[in-house]
Amino acid sequence: MNNEALIAKRMEHAITRVTKTVFPGRTNHHNTLFGGEALAWMDEAAFIAATRFCRKPLVTVSSDRVDFKESIPAGTIIELVAKVEHVGRTSIRVHVDIFVEHMYNDDQHKAISGSFTFVALGPDRKPTPVLG
Repeated sequence: MNNEALIAKRMEHAITRVTKTVFPGRTNHHNTLFGGEALAWMDEAAFIAATRFCRKPLVTVSSDRVDFKESIPAGTIIELVAKVEHVGRTSIRVHVDIFVEHMYNDDQHKAISGSFTFVALGPDRKPTPVLG
């Protein structure tokens, strides 16, 4: 299997879906999901996808352009979908979308999206190649 095929196969396997319910304890004074909570959930989903891709220790080095397209009210269900979108020598960038759906309707639409970059670490805690 060539390197491109290996990367494509690992990217497909690494897709991560996490479903959560937005309970009142996770909301701000507007009764919508607190932005910091959304970012933490996104970072976690991205970390899982990146780890599933390379199976190495990783650290988050950046979050890029997180767009809060709409607020997410308490009492809704959200689904985070994390996909590896770029593989560098020692880094992996993962795109995460949060989809929101009301509990008693069949609608689902994107509310938040962003990208997170991770660096693989070797035993010496220094950057190491993602593959190999």
